[in-house]
Formats: sequence, C-alpha cells, structure tokens
Amino acid sequence: MRVATVVGNRPQFVKASVVSRRLRERATEILIHTGQHYDDDLSQVFFDELDLPAPDHRLELGTGSNTQQTARMLVALEPLLDDLAPDVVLVYGDTNSTLAGALCAAQQGFPIAHVEAGMRSFDHRMPEELNRVLTDDCSDLLFCSTQTAIRNLEREHARGERHLVGDVMADLALATLPIAAQRSDALDRFDLEPGSYLLVTAHRAGTVDDPERLEALVELLGALPAPALFPVHPRTRTKLEAAGRIDWLAASGLKLTAPLGYLDMIRLTASARAVLTDSGG
Repeated sequence: MRVATVVGNRPQFVKASVVSRRLRERATEILIHTGQHYDDDLSQVFFDELDLPAPDHRLELGTGSNTQQTARMLVALEPLLDDLAPDVVLVYGDTNSTLAGALCAAQQGFPIAHVEAGMRSFDHRMPEELNRVLTDDCSDLLFCSTQTAIRNLEREHARGERHLVGDVMADLALATLPIAAQRSDALDRFDLEPGSYLLVTAHRAGTVDDPERLEALVELLGALPAPALFPVHPRTRTKLEAAGRIDWLAASGLKLTAPLGYLDMIRLTASARAVLTDSGG
C-alpha cells in the first residue's frame, strides 16, 4: 500500500512522528511537506528532535493568506498526487495543508484518511473550523481522538468510516516526558523553578490579528501574578511589533523568546504552575 501523507505545520509534524513509525512497518509512505511552516524554529527542529523521516517532497509554498496558501497548495499537489497515484492520502488536523490535501485527493478520486477527525469548536469564524469540517466531509476514513468527536460526526451524518483511535498528541507527550526531562535544559536556560512560573502561547488569528483583542492580550500578560515565559510565534511577534507593544511586554518582566522545540515545550509545560494558551494542540 502506498500512502501519501501531507503535512505542513508544527502539530502535524508531531502527530506524524508517532504515526509514521508504525505506518512504515506496514506500508510505503511518501511524506509531502507543503512548507506552510517554513521557519526552522517552526519546522526543521521538529523533524530533528522527533526523528521524523525527511520529507520526500518539499513544496516550499511559504506565506500568504489562507486562500492564497490553499490555492498554491492545490496547484502544487495536483500533479504530484497524480504522479504518485497513492492508495490513500493521509492528512492531519485542521490547517490549510489539511484542507488542500483532502480537497485535491477528493477531486482526483484518491481515498482520504483524516487523523483528528470530528473535532469541533462550533465557531465558523475560525479558519480551522472551516478546514476541519470540509476535510471530514471529503474523508473516507475518520480517525477520532475522543467519543465526543465520534458523536459530532454522527450528528453531521459524515459519510466516512468512523474509528475511535485515541489522541496521538497525548500519547507522544506522555512517552516523551522522561526524555525531555533528561535532554532539555530549558528550566536552567530561562532561570525558572518548577511550579513557580506561567507558560504562555498565543498565535491564532482571532487572538492577535484584531487590534482590540491584541491590546487586551497585552494588558492581560502585563498583569500576570507570577513570572511568565512567552515563546513568541512569528505571526504574533509581527503583530506586537506593528502595534508598538513588544518592547513594553519585555519591560513588564515577561520573558520573551523565539519559538521552542518540542522537547523544551514538553519540559516547560510539565513544570509550569499553569499554562495560558489559545492553542488546542
């Protein structure tokens, strides 16, 4: 069996690192990286730390609006999938890469398997919600993390086969925790004591693209009652710099850093007093 796996961003690299190992024991996998996340801090570090096989095809499609990214991916994926002629196209999660992989496969008549199917926020203003709903509608195999996801698909009368398979992100986090404790020096590097600090992430468009919401976030972070570490996503940094607030945050005592690798984030998350995030992953 030939499986064409389409990935493009950090959570997909994490999930694929779990699935690809087992998948390659039983099938031939062709890994396609769309380049949705192309910065080394958001891409290559995850391949290195999680021992994810190098992509067989890198599309390097880069930045742009959701529409622009998805359109470029469709154009690039069509001849590639046509040439590969896979038995199934495997996609993860709810990104532009997910939707492009599923839509292209559906239009070309290739079966689709969707990992993390059935997840819903019920907020159709979120690009991710649109991506996940449309991908589920296209998919033939729906691999669900929870019984709630199964029920969501049942209510929507999804045509694909539904399978409750568990959460690969949680599985990897639990398996990696002792490795992160040995290999990550993040606590020492940022001078943090276990249980004494807050860990912050924020990157979703609904959080950082709207000036009023971004300002509310800045005010909230500046008023946190404990030391806090904030690995700043490139999208968020750009918005904070444009608003003239990045220096104010740094002066407020918040520790700002570039995005971190998986092992560092697992170590920091496990040792934090609390985590403040807008991310489901």
